[in-house]
Amino acid sequence: MPEIIEFGSLQLRFLRDKHDTAGSLDMFELVLQPEGRMPVPHYHESWEETVYGIDGTVTYTVEGQDHDVGPGDSLFIPRGQVHGFTNRSGAVVRCLCILTPGVLGPEYFRELAALLAAGQPDPAKAREIMLRYGLVPA
Repeated sequence: MPEIIEFGSLQLRFLRDKHDTAGSLDMFELVLQPEGRMPVPHYHESWEETVYGIDGTVTYTVEGQDHDVGPGDSLFIPRGQVHGFTNRSGAVVRCLCILTPGVLGPEYFRELAALLAAGQPDPAKAREIMLRYGLVPA
């Protein structure tokens, strides 16, 4: 059964990860509530990200340019490019996210979810977690 990790307005359902793909990829379904967003724009040091729209429309901002990803649309984000996302659509969004190679795994999301669930999130601690897993806040 796929692992589900929830925090804030985000829900991730891991379908494959670095552990069962020998590091080839991480793949998860992202469910994002209306007005939900990636709290910290960032870039990845060691992997690319491909996003495929399933339901609703999410807006990814990559290197300052907005890209709407709706059902059937895809977006490729090369490593090193600053990005974030927002759901401005007023509806729940679902998309498939594929990280290649698979070096992140669900551990990052588990740790960040635990930090947020503990109450007032500590921005310095969140930054430390991001950096430890190869996400660089912009």
